[in-house]
This record gives sequence, structure tokens and C-alpha cells, in this order.
Amino acid sequence: MMNNPDANPPVVIVGASLGGLRTAEALRRSGYLGNIDIIGEETYQPYNRPPLSKEVLAASVDLSAVAFPHDLSSTNTRWILGTRVVDADLTAHKVTDEFGTDHPYSALIIATGLRPRRLNLENDDARGVHVLRTLFDAIWLRADLISGAKVVIVGAGFIGCEVASTAIKLGCEVTVVAADEHPMVRPLGAEFAAELQRRHESAGVKYLLNNSVNKIVTNTAGAQTTLTSLELNDGQFIQCDVLVQAIGSLTNTEWLANTNIDISNGVLTDGAMRALTTSGDVVPDVFAVGDVARFPNPIFGGAPRRIEHWNIPIETAKRVGQVLAAKLNDHETFEELVAQQFAPIPSFWSDQFGMNLLAFGDLGLADESRLLEGDISGDCIWGYYKDDALVGVCGIGMRSALQSYRKSFLLQPPTATTVGK
Repeated sequence: MMNNPDANPPVVIVGASLGGLRTAEALRRSGYLGNIDIIGEETYQPYNRPPLSKEVLAASVDLSAVAFPHDLSSTNTRWILGTRVVDADLTAHKVTDEFGTDHPYSALIIATGLRPRRLNLENDDARGVHVLRTLFDAIWLRADLISGAKVVIVGAGFIGCEVASTAIKLGCEVTVVAADEHPMVRPLGAEFAAELQRRHESAGVKYLLNNSVNKIVTNTAGAQTTLTSLELNDGQFIQCDVLVQAIGSLTNTEWLANTNIDISNGVLTDGAMRALTTSGDVVPDVFAVGDVARFPNPIFGGAPRRIEHWNIPIETAKRVGQVLAAKLNDHETFEELVAQQFAPIPSFWSDQFGMNLLAFGDLGLADESRLLEGDISGDCIWGYYKDDALVGVCGIGMRSALQSYRKSFLLQPPTATTVGK
């Protein structure tokens, strides 16, 4: 163990969401007793994001509904909130925040996650135009989701469909505009996605697919510019009181631009979640966790991928906590831990119109999907395959059966040869 942990610079975790929290907890569980600084841009301590588009958005949104309980308020853990990190000097082992303060580190954890992609159209910041990522976003959106409001959601992924479900429940008129042929078609496949679209439409959602927004039309009264309608790519205008942009995410890696870390798509890491340079070398004492990390998974062929599923921040945080604590404590197990395979099974859930979708694996890799059990119009399980190897399952209901597929998936993972890259 370290003789005097307080004599060394702290472990600095940049990002105070789930990944940052779980990394700090994993370091403590793994025996690290030194200082930890957790720097976050938001003013809130970590909270649960997935419910923001689901049950929390349908109720009164506040921190108490989503805050994570933890015991990291004791000695040697410091929360530095409302602070954005803008630069990193890997040679000097320090990061610099927006106020010009330097934060030296013994190890750096990159946990900065994602931010919503925006339409980048004129007036995309007008009153009534929203994105949904943070608690603040959810509070503002919930205030506009009043009965009778004409809500347009751009993007038909899981977030967009969950917001549509919530808005319908609140009495709004909901239209979804998306470039795809069906909602959620990329991960779920055309047949399953078309069935979910049918269910959504029967609940009152209107879909304008193979389409996009060309212009946000507003009205200005005094200092307030307010959304009134949208012009679509096909030339039609639709009335709109509330616009939700749900068109994907961008990684928060700009603060690493002056380093040689590979940030071409998030932060590239090895299987121990150690950051890699653009030439593939390990960056000393720098790790990444969560949505921002692009790491290899031997179950899915070993090609590094970013996985934006709810359990990945937890799994990657555990991995970093074990590896880094062993390194900082000069433990002989460090090299053994680094050499161990890291093969988490991604999972996510989505609540829409009374349906609960649950998935395991990496559906986005698939080149084919098949109905495995159940009826497509009721509860069912779909399998997702790449080169005839199972890479994921997704189901509505049928939890026990779905869990059995996950177990077989864990016991007999596809090999790098069968899954490919």
C-alpha cells in the first residue's frame, strides 16, 4: 500500500456523472486511500439519466427523483462542480478548468460522456426548442409538455420514441420527423421497427419519415423569440409549440485536442481502459470510462467500439477502479489485471407506450434479425446476427426467456473469427 497517499497528487476524474461516480467508488473498494477530485460541469452531483425521458419526465422533475445515493462525501474525496475542464497537459500531469485553475493528477480518468447533437439551424435556441440530456433539460422540457401542445420530435431513436410516449401520456399532439424509414430501425431491423411504429401510431403518434427539418420558423415579441412552426424537407409546414431535437450525440473530447490521445471517435482505449495515442501507444496514467470510451470487446470481434448503453459506465468504471488501484498501490496483480479480458455484455431498456423493451448485446453490429420466440404483434424476442453469429437479443416482455439467451451468450460468446470486425 502507499505509505502516505496524501503526499501524492489526487486521482482526477473529469466528469461527475454515473461513470465518474462509479469509478471513484471502485477505487475505494479496491483499496485506494488517496485523494480523489471529481470535476463536473453541472452543478448537481451524479444522477440517473435514463429516466429523464421516461417516468421522471412524465412527473414533476427534480433532483430527488434521480439522484444516486453514495458515501463519497468523506475525507479524501472532493467534488468540484459547476466547473468545465478546458485543457489537459499530459506531460505536466495536470488539467486546467475554465477559470484558469490547474488540477495536478497522479492519474486522470476521462468520464466526460456525451452532449446532444443539434440541428444547427437558425433559431434552434428559440423558446420551445429543446434537447434532452441533463436534469436542467428535463425540467425545461417538462414545463412545455402541457395538454394540447403540438410537439414535434426530430429523430426516431430510443430517446425520441420515449419522449413521444411521455408527451402522448401528458395529452400532447405528437409528430415524429426522421430521416429513417421506421423508428429505431438501425438497431432493431426493419420488421420489428415497423411493428413498433404500428403500435406507436395506434397510440396517437404521427410519423413523417424519410424527412427532415429545413427551417425553424419563429415569432419575435420584445426580447422573446418563440417557435411557431417548421418547414420540412418535402416543403410542407407543420405547426409546432415544442420541438425536441433527438438526433444523436457528440462526445465531449474537445478539451483533449492538445494531447496526442486518439479522440477520432471518443477516447480510444485498450482492454484495461487505458487511453491510447493516435499511434496506438498507452498514455501513462490516463483512463476513460462510459459513453466516451471506445474499447475492444472480444465477444464482438475485438474492434474498438463506443457503446452508449446504461450499464457500460458501470462496467468500465469497475474495470478502471481495479486496474488503477493496483497500479497506485504498487500491487503485484497490476499486470495480471491488465492482461485479463474485459468483455462486458451491453444492455439497455426502453419504456414506450406501456411496452418494456430489454436488450442484451450489440444490436448495431447485426446484418440480420430473426424472430426467435413469441408473436410479433405481442410479446416477443428477436435475435440479432452478424455472419450468422449471435451478437444480441431484444424482447418485449418474456423476461425469463430473454435472460436465458443472455446466459447462453455469456457462456458461449462468438469468437473474433465468427463475428468479424
